[in-house]
Amino acid sequence: MSPEEASGGRHAGREVALQVLYAIDLGETGPRDAAHARAVKAAEEAAAPLAPRAMRTSPRKRETALEVDAEEIGEGAVAEVDPVVASGEAFDRIVEHFDVPKVAMEFARTLVAGVAARVADLDALVGQHARNWRVERMAAVDRNVLRLGAFELRETETPVAVVIDEAVDLARRFGSDTSPSFVNGVLDAIARELRAA
Repeated sequence: MSPEEASGGRHAGREVALQVLYAIDLGETGPRDAAHARAVKAAEEAAAPLAPRAMRTSPRKRETALEVDAEEIGEGAVAEVDPVVASGEAFDRIVEHFDVPKVAMEFARTLVAGVAARVADLDALVGQHARNWRVERMAAVDRNVLRLGAFELRETETPVAVVIDEAVDLARRFGSDTSPSFVNGVLDAIARELRAA
């Protein structure tokens, strides 16, 4: 694979990762959905030996599985879910309609899993360097671009200039008019702390 293909795959992978993280962040396909999906599947598999094959996916059985799920985890409760597993399940659901090269998809999956596993630490790091901004009050696009950039700066050997340029490009493409300069400033401060010689 040529360097141009590799960098193009990484660029596309970052775009996919941002879109998946954004969806997870907004709760469209987060850990609760993943826990619910596993509970439904487990209830269906538990009932499978007792029911004829045609009934295994019946609407009534799905309703029963939903009731079991609500009873097992409690009304309004969120079951403990491994964030990496949940992010992988969300990733699979979200990207099924994406048309990007396999190398980009693999890179995106690595980024999403890495950010999901370290989101609290990444948010703390971003919060330390985003003066007068709490992470939870940031625009969702900016927050997730910063998480991606902070993850790459902290956990990979990708050159600082590449990480920041890619993050600024994502912010320009998906964020507001002020997003690129905001992302640039925060990641530059993070890079100075993490990669100081």
